[in-house]
Amino acid sequence: MVAVIEVRIASLAVDSRGQPVVVLAPASAEQGARRLLPIWIGVPEATAIMLAVAGEAPSRPQVYDLMTTLLDRLDADVEKVVVTRLEGGTFFAEITLATPSGHEVVDARPSDSIALAVRTGAPVFVAEAVFAEAGMPDADGAGDEQSQLAAFHEFLDDVEPDDFRG
Repeated sequence: MVAVIEVRIASLAVDSRGQPVVVLAPASAEQGARRLLPIWIGVPEATAIMLAVAGEAPSRPQVYDLMTTLLDRLDADVEKVVVTRLEGGTFFAEITLATPSGHEVVDARPSDSIALAVRTGAPVFVAEAVFAEAGMPDADGAGDEQSQLAAFHEFLDDVEPDDFRG
């Protein structure tokens, strides 16, 4: 079994090139030193996540709303989402579904998985190995969340997604 850390969305940001980034942070302090994990995503996915976090409904259902409706109609629930690995600068995730016929694990993009998890209230996890490879540690190991996020947003002004390619 792969060791995982439960996370929450710390923020949605935009890098210096205008590319959206979802920033994940451990859900609790007991899960280790303060770390942030940036995952670059597309504009539609960022919009979907932002709307769901804000509790707003789009004027027309988005694909994630359709997915939620389909799961409801099939009597299935999103049990959890796990960002499982990072290969060549690309993050991979899995959605675990609880269905009437048992558990099903579905391969998915992290951005889609997170958008679905926010809509369904499912927990999101990240493999510890992914945090070790791509996470950004708190430089001084202390400080409040707002100052850490401010420092991270400054970091985003100079970083490119290719900086995380292996």
